[in-house]
Amino acid sequence: MKLTVNKEQIIEGLLKAVAIIPAKAGAQYLRSIWLKADNGGLSVMSTDANIEFTGCYQAEVAEPGLIGVQGRAFVDLVRQLPSGVLHLSLDEASGNLLIEQGRRSYKLPVSGAEWFQNFSTFPEENTVTWSGDFLQDVLDKVTFCISEDDAMDAIACLCMKPKGNGRIDVCGLNGHQFALVSFTHDELAERLPEEGILIQKKYLQDIKKWLGVDEIELNITEKRLYLRSLGKAETLSLPRAAHQYPDYNIFMSKLASGDMHPMTLERKEAMEALGRILIFNTESDRCTYMDLSASEALLSAQGQDVGSANESLEVAYGGDIKRIAFPTRSLMDVLGHFVSAKIDMMLTGAEGPCGVRGADDPDYTVIIMPMKVSETTYYSEEDV
Repeated sequence: MKLTVNKEQIIEGLLKAVAIIPAKAGAQYLRSIWLKADNGGLSVMSTDANIEFTGCYQAEVAEPGLIGVQGRAFVDLVRQLPSGVLHLSLDEASGNLLIEQGRRSYKLPVSGAEWFQNFSTFPEENTVTWSGDFLQDVLDKVTFCISEDDAMDAIACLCMKPKGNGRIDVCGLNGHQFALVSFTHDELAERLPEEGILIQKKYLQDIKKWLGVDEIELNITEKRLYLRSLGKAETLSLPRAAHQYPDYNIFMSKLASGDMHPMTLERKEAMEALGRILIFNTESDRCTYMDLSASEALLSAQGQDVGSANESLEVAYGGDIKRIAFPTRSLMDVLGHFVSAKIDMMLTGAEGPCGVRGADDPDYTVIIMPMKVSETTYYSEEDV
């Protein structure tokens, strides 16, 4: 293998590739970034045995070849080199990769092509075009509500499901919070199976790192989800999870029932008040208590070692729930994912699901569960 390539043309791809390599991979195959030189240029490939990244970049290839190189060392080296042309070649005598730039030269050990396992290829039929910027926004709005625990099966996954007439739901659930974004995309809705697709949360950060603002191509097979840049230079593929997602219509329907009473308040003012209340939360009581009336919500917290806090918020409320409690940090996190100046907290009961919506956040709903307040304990957590 022998080629010449410009650092600027490959460094972003190398950083994406190394981000996928597991930190503690036992197999050398998984620790490697694979470099394939052919007439089309230089292909950079990496995997953690589940998610796969391939990037194809312009290079002058003198001799084709395929080798694996220790991923983190190679990327760290290229990242710290000055801008300009790099010469990569396989040193036949030592079996090392020779990297040269001007008067600098470096050698890294390699894995031979016999260790390489073929990556899955992007299926060309029925490809869907989508906005990378929009997908990034959807992931931001939903991911924080997905469980971190892989043992939770479907609850540790993002769900993308067609709802008819080109509508698609994307949602996440962790047992005490739920986020739902709905949008219209006729072509994607046709490609999605009726039961939807599930992607484990642990892969979503890799998708977000890879995505830019440009349009992407997307395709789905029975076992994998494929994403590709519009110019076909970079491809990311990841496995679909095979769990059955809970029926979220059960608790969404409660927000449309006659028992629901919205409480409207200023989002920024509420977040600032919650931030101050948080100072007074403790391990044994991490709630904000709300005493509600038609025009005011009195917020309070009391910690045995840190004193107490009381705040007043102007609200518009016509319900009969007089007192309710929420985990302070969780409620702040929920409000932080909205942009609307005013939000509606859709209360269904002192222990029932509370929906959050905003006029400037169309087709976006987050549900947060109140904390059960008892006389003998500070709180116990209710599940959706």
